[in-house]
Amino acid sequence: MAAAPLTIRVQREDFDTQAAVHGLTEGRRDVGALVTFTGLCRDEAGALSALELEHYPGMAEAELKRIGEASISRFSLLGLTIIHRYGRMQPGDQIVLVAATAPHRQAAFDGANFVMDYLKTSAPFWKKEHAADGTEGGWVPAKDADDSARARWKDV
Repeated sequence: MAAAPLTIRVQREDFDTQAAVHGLTEGRRDVGALVTFTGLCRDEAGALSALELEHYPGMAEAELKRIGEASISRFSLLGLTIIHRYGRMQPGDQIVLVAATAPHRQAAFDGANFVMDYLKTSAPFWKKEHAADGTEGGWVPAKDADDSARARWKDV
């Protein structure tokens, strides 16, 4: 059996969710479930004008690949796409896409959740907030809730 396709992209430009889904499902008759998650930039109740994302080139892609391969193996996914943007984003802009295919829904849901929980805690991305009043905010600190979410999977 061939390895499940894994697509990893870290890019400045926006992404096309439908194209990513098409790439995972076109011509496939074994896919019974497709789960997508799209993370968006929010305005924090009007307080935020932009979010700036930075990454460690090369290392970010390698970590996403490691996470993706672990998810495919652990949940027997049929395919997985992870796209993460960097640069300055406005509220409403897409930041991240995770699309997972599997024979059954639970594996696809779990695979996508696993990826997001590990991405939030171990991939080298940093966020800086820009306030609506024109001031530059600080770097967003790690959240205990993200660590707690990851802990349910145990270490990979």
